[in-house]
Amino acid sequence: MLYVFEDFVLDTDKRELRRGADVVSVAPQVFDVLDYLIRNRERVVSKDDLVTAIWKGRIISDAALTTRVKAVRSAIGDSGEGQRLIKTLPRKGFRFVGRVREEQGPGRTLEGGTPAAPPRPALALPDKPSIAVLPFSNLSGDPKEDYFCDGITEDIITELSRFSELFVIAHNSSFTYKGRVVDLRQVGKELGVRYVLEGSIRRAADRVRITGQLIDATTGAHRWAERYDRKLEDVFAVQDEVAQTIAGLLAAHVNKAEAERTLLKPPSAWRAYDYYMRAADILARHLGSLNIGKIYQMRQLLAQAISADSNYARAYATLSFTHWVAFTTQFDADYLSRTTLETAYESAHQAVQLDPHLPQARAQLGLILTYRREHDVALAEVEQAIALNPNFTDYRFGPILLFAGEPGRAVDALIRHMRLDPFYAPVASAWLGAAYYMLGRYAEAVKPLQQCALRAPNLRLGRSWLAATYARLGQMSEARGEANQVLRIDPTFTIGTMTPLWVFKDPDKAEHYFDGLRKAGLPEQ
Repeated sequence: MLYVFEDFVLDTDKRELRRGADVVSVAPQVFDVLDYLIRNRERVVSKDDLVTAIWKGRIISDAALTTRVKAVRSAIGDSGEGQRLIKTLPRKGFRFVGRVREEQGPGRTLEGGTPAAPPRPALALPDKPSIAVLPFSNLSGDPKEDYFCDGITEDIITELSRFSELFVIAHNSSFTYKGRVVDLRQVGKELGVRYVLEGSIRRAADRVRITGQLIDATTGAHRWAERYDRKLEDVFAVQDEVAQTIAGLLAAHVNKAEAERTLLKPPSAWRAYDYYMRAADILARHLGSLNIGKIYQMRQLLAQAISADSNYARAYATLSFTHWVAFTTQFDADYLSRTTLETAYESAHQAVQLDPHLPQARAQLGLILTYRREHDVALAEVEQAIALNPNFTDYRFGPILLFAGEPGRAVDALIRHMRLDPFYAPVASAWLGAAYYMLGRYAEAVKPLQQCALRAPNLRLGRSWLAATYARLGQMSEARGEANQVLRIDPTFTIGTMTPLWVFKDPDKAEHYFDGLRKAGLPEQ
């Protein structure tokens, strides 16, 4: 992106500040401060905003911050006395007030001459109030506290998503902006939302300070801001207060019954919540690359959470997911073990028993029931999860519906998931392609399966469905190429040995898939 003002050009792609034909020498942090001020020129940027965005919450002196702003002014021919381009508002912060024109940089290329990917197209705004919650910044001065801030952010997203009047972006997409200096208006375009909530968290001893501000991403205008100072054990009340305040601002007629805290009951012991958030942090950071070491690490933390609070449903649901991953992935003796699948079932069932109103638990139980071939009961769990929270989205709905013989509903559920989570995991596109395949819409299956292969080249699931799809289309060279990729990823792959993972309710539907694999050249036994 090029930001043009007076006779300067700020090129964010090349990270250059140019005046006419000359490049102005600026230090990296000075460039970042100028970039942040210009991107957020529709509002006053506080000192805390700059510290969060540029220094990632590290503690710096006011003198250091003043020096950087002075260097920015010097680089663009401004001064503290004139304040022609950057205004200082006492006790509030700074604002870039120069006239700016935005332009796309011409002909950008990646290393090696490959054209850069085009910018993500703007998504249409939904017909109801829409919001994305960006990861709250960690101002504690210790990067090890990131998991705590991420956990609080995710819980605020969950609380907001309970309100059926709102359209809430899933946490996976919101968290792609973590640690980045972003233009909130661009975030709004990429995620297709009108409002963005951002904030920060400072945790010290037994106290926590949470700040939040709501921005209209279409204009950059502030709509709401607040700061909360609480004891650590009161953080659940803060989550409720933030979520309900925002919901009240965005939806004038929020159903009072929905404002009751029912879906995300906090554990009785604070320590249990802390252990759970540490495990959830591992899952979020390594979902696409989980190994057995991470699985064991998560289980240890979840066991500690359950030890501290034996009624903690979310911990049981996530524990079940770790056993399902072990059942479906060639890590160790748990792979395709019926005992492992039963262990996953017991944990998921326990989660639903403890909190029948938790949609995450319903989705996980539905997934395990699918692999137990109890498809009708699994479908009922999906229905319950959606009824409990209309904004709840999960790629797990895809395989549950697909294997139950409802590929059309699987397509609808996955497309909705991708809209609520624009930065969805590659496995979601694999299941979307699989659903199109089972509908006989092979040409439509190619694109999502190709996207999966591009984003996750070592995901066997996506490659195998793509091989079968190419074979159905008569593109045998491409089909054999994908079959070779499957065997590269898993040299032991055979159609027969994979049968426990292809849990179709209708054997004819399973044969439809298996025949595609055979045509692609994958071995039977």
